[in-house]
Amino acid sequence: MTITLPREQQEWLEAQVRAGAYDSVDEAVASIVAERMSLEIDDLAWAKPLVDEALSSLERGEGMTLDEYRKRMEERFGKLDR
Repeated sequence: MTITLPREQQEWLEAQVRAGAYDSVDEAVASIVAERMSLEIDDLAWAKPLVDEALSSLERGEGMTLDEYRKRMEERFGKLDR
């Protein structure tokens, strides 16, 4: 099989190989294709119980607003600065 890629993509793949992320461009392409295939196969059914629990938690009033979360994080980061 012969694949023609835009120069930018080819250079990116070659840089990944030079950086040691992959042993070859062929391995990089195969790995990326395999990852993409697994995303299409994964129907995320495993996440449903987690989402259901999160929704139940919110219904019980255990959640917080984004502003509350930000305030909490500012307080925690403020303690780190000391």
